[in-house]
Amino acid sequence: MTPQPDSSSGLPLAAAELQHLLGGQLPELLALRGDLLAIKNVASGRYAYVNAAMAAFVGRPVAEVAGRSDAELFDAAMATALRAAEQTALAHGAPLASEHGFEWAGVRREFSVLRTVSQVDPQGRRWLCSLWTDLAAVRQRESQLRTALEQIEQQQRANELLRREISDQALRDPASGLYKRSHFEDQLRREVDLSTREHREFAIVFIELDPPGEKLLALGAAGQRCLMEAMGRLLRSGTRAMDASCRYDERRFAVLLSGVGLATAHARMEGVRRKCATQIVVHEGQELGFTVAMGVASFPHTAHTQEGLVQACEAALAEAQRRGGNHVTLAAIRFESA
Repeated sequence: MTPQPDSSSGLPLAAAELQHLLGGQLPELLALRGDLLAIKNVASGRYAYVNAAMAAFVGRPVAEVAGRSDAELFDAAMATALRAAEQTALAHGAPLASEHGFEWAGVRREFSVLRTVSQVDPQGRRWLCSLWTDLAAVRQRESQLRTALEQIEQQQRANELLRREISDQALRDPASGLYKRSHFEDQLRREVDLSTREHREFAIVFIELDPPGEKLLALGAAGQRCLMEAMGRLLRSGTRAMDASCRYDERRFAVLLSGVGLATAHARMEGVRRKCATQIVVHEGQELGFTVAMGVASFPHTAHTQEGLVQACEAALAEAQRRGGNHVTLAAIRFESA
């Protein structure tokens, strides 16, 4: 490797000087890494030495880079940015690393640049040594790592969603898509406890399909499943996310209406009853109609315990059925003496 001339003095850097500045096998190591190396005379700001990688980056032979300044090699914006970084390094007094990003030869380039300033040599000169490391490979690894982490996170979210879906499916009735009785009873226990502590009301509703007609009986289990699916859709669309709808047993459903009083619960369930009465379910080309009876009870007006609330709701449902079905009946309100 031939040292290039120092234009400020007209004399080339001696091999001993270069060995002292670069330290042993450093140039060969830098060549293996592809790093760019440049040495400037601090006084003149001109390049005294560049390695082959730096010359290739500039786009000129090594011999044409030595002796030139940044203003002669780069555009004004880049030359100004380099000059500012070098002034900072000179003022810092110790090795200083910084990053540069710019458009060069139509390509976005990013470098980490380590600058260090030598002590004054016997000839009164100071040298600014700049080691440029291309960050393209680093950025690519960072991008690949981010992509890998995002994929892992997406997979974790998908696994969690699948786990929840599997867990949720275990709580749901396959025919209606509603929660099973056990879930409803858990929700009811929580609601009684919460409403007792916060002195608020809620309502529960028992819904039972009225006796089937001959057409539905003739269809057997398939027809029954169609009705279960229809009831599931109606209850999901007629209740809020905070409510709990479930299939209570073979022909009965239960709904917990959180934060709702007796009058509001009656109005909402009356709307559901009308939808049931007008709903058309088609199975194997046959239209199936159905109606339901409903009993509504509220906490704490009709009962102040879970058992009492369920019994009151059962009694209200029985009264609706006694009236011929297709009816919403309210449980009696308790009146306690002072």
